[in-house]
Amino acid sequence: MKKMITLSLSAVMLTTLLAGCSGDSVTGKKESEKGNAAADDLSEKVTINLMTRSYAGGGWPPNHPIIEELNKKLNIDLKIEWVPSANYPEKLNVMAASNNFPDVFYMTNTEYVKWQSKNIFMDVKPELNKYPNIVKYIPEQSLKHFNPKDKYFGIPFYNQETRDSLAIRKDWLDKLGLKVPETIDEFYNVAKAFALNDPDGNGKQDTVGFSMEISPGGNFGFWGSARYLTSSFGLANKWKLEADKLVPMQTQSKELKDFIGFMKKAYTEGVLDKDFPILKSRDSLNKMEAGKSGIANVNPQQLYIETLPPLTKLDPKAELVQLLPPTGPTGKRGTPGSPASDKIVINSKIDVKKQQRILKLMDYMLSDEGYDLVKHGIEGVHYKKVSADKYEQLEASIKDRQFLLVGWFFKRFDPLFLVYKWNDPKETATIKSYFDNNEKLKVNNDGFGLESDTAIKVGPTIDKKWMDTMVKVIVGQEPMESIDKAIAEWKTGGGDTIIKEINDEYLKTK
Repeated sequence: MKKMITLSLSAVMLTTLLAGCSGDSVTGKKESEKGNAAADDLSEKVTINLMTRSYAGGGWPPNHPIIEELNKKLNIDLKIEWVPSANYPEKLNVMAASNNFPDVFYMTNTEYVKWQSKNIFMDVKPELNKYPNIVKYIPEQSLKHFNPKDKYFGIPFYNQETRDSLAIRKDWLDKLGLKVPETIDEFYNVAKAFALNDPDGNGKQDTVGFSMEISPGGNFGFWGSARYLTSSFGLANKWKLEADKLVPMQTQSKELKDFIGFMKKAYTEGVLDKDFPILKSRDSLNKMEAGKSGIANVNPQQLYIETLPPLTKLDPKAELVQLLPPTGPTGKRGTPGSPASDKIVINSKIDVKKQQRILKLMDYMLSDEGYDLVKHGIEGVHYKKVSADKYEQLEASIKDRQFLLVGWFFKRFDPLFLVYKWNDPKETATIKSYFDNNEKLKVNNDGFGLESDTAIKVGPTIDKKWMDTMVKVIVGQEPMESIDKAIAEWKTGGGDTIIKEINDEYLKTK
């Protein structure tokens, strides 16, 4: 089955560069020559070259204690190349040009789908029955995503489908005599009070009701509050199945008019942040952390690490509670889900024994013992056990950042992967409650995993033009009638073909 992807410039370049890279799937050997893969008894030391992205602070040094522990446990010499995330596509380009790839490496979805036919990735599906932890902790449906039928050319890199959530300043609600809103009308009234009624008590009208960012890809932002309001008006999470046909958000005329009308009113009355058209990334959350907004999209795992510390430093009485997506006029509500799509891949050209050792490494990382190691570190080095159910983080954990393989390479499908056993149990319970509530209200993208060649070619262009019109209507630069015009232009610009191609792919799955 073909899959839904978003094309990048690097993908185009890589496809060209890799045109001549096809060959036998494992070291050019015939099937009969591969030997018994399960025969790897760890007696022979194996060097494994691993490559993944890195972010702030960079990766580990070669002698990091977690690397040394994994080396001892699996009789390997693990060499990790940490590539700054901004440079990762360029790095892949260089490797493609020389046809020289690491033994195991992280792949973004775009490149992963484009490279599948080049025989670069090992098909791991026939081997997984030997690796019980991979089977146990990686859902089968996620293994299938973005793979051809009966093939697993990679193992999913987990990202939580419904990780983020709205949070609201409870202390502001209490000060203004309001309750946590449950309906869209209550949400509007609370946001209006936050914008106009001086909730911080400084005598100035310097707070906003709610904010949102506009995604360059034509969505109502990842960080902003708006993505938690779209479902209240019946808008799809990208694609929605209606009468056995997939319908894109961009063509839902009535729902769009209801939603955009709500946003337009909020903008006109000073409830929606006037700066929203120029906000980037996490700007709406920055405003909450700076005490200027009382409603924002938060990552629950960072609630007690990044969001509350600066907020309570400004206002020690500040208190945040979860705000569930409000119920809309027809009783709809929900949190848009974003399933895992990126992959960890194993080089198809390397020796079979090395391939199996990599799978053993990944399987070990998901086992109870291995996951505890790569998440919490080494007892006595990174933490100490105080009592049967109490642990204390040690200073070496902060210095070593023992969790980097979990965060940047491979992990269980575990929403609490950044919550540690030394964390405050009450904080852990709060974080878990956010996740549990989000999961109950998850709105699926019914077209997830389906591909349209036209969407690859023109999707970003027509989506941006469509979104530009939505913003102009919200801020009053164009009338509401422009919504239908934008829908028509999206469809004639390639949208009708995208709809047909996506639905054709959908029918193949039935």
